[in-house]
Amino acid sequence: METPLPPAGAPVTVVIDRPLGSRHPAYPDLVYPVNYGYVPGLFAPDGEEQDVYILGVHRPLNSFTGELIAVIRRADDVEEKWVAAPVGLRFTAEEILEAVHFQEQYFQSTIHCLEPLP
Repeated sequence: METPLPPAGAPVTVVIDRPLGSRHPAYPDLVYPVNYGYVPGLFAPDGEEQDVYILGVHRPLNSFTGELIAVIRRADDVEEKWVAAPVGLRFTAEEILEAVHFQEQYFQSTIHCLEPLP
């Protein structure tokens, strides 16, 4: 079951629990090259709050409000990851894959870029 997406162009607020440069709590060799967090109160199919990669911000954050630009679906996992960026900033699927490869390399992931509102 896929997590419902917010409407295109709607703001997405993310609590950052793994800021850029931090280490994964279970895998200390894994360093986050992007900010990573979750949408409070929105639960994903894995029973945890919806995870979000933040692209386009190059400093550690505590929270972020921007817009959803892509969804990463995993064929071999129940989870999907969202990708958010500052309003108006877009990335290609290839750029997104490069940014999230540090973690998505362990899964069979497909990136679905969302079209911005006209």
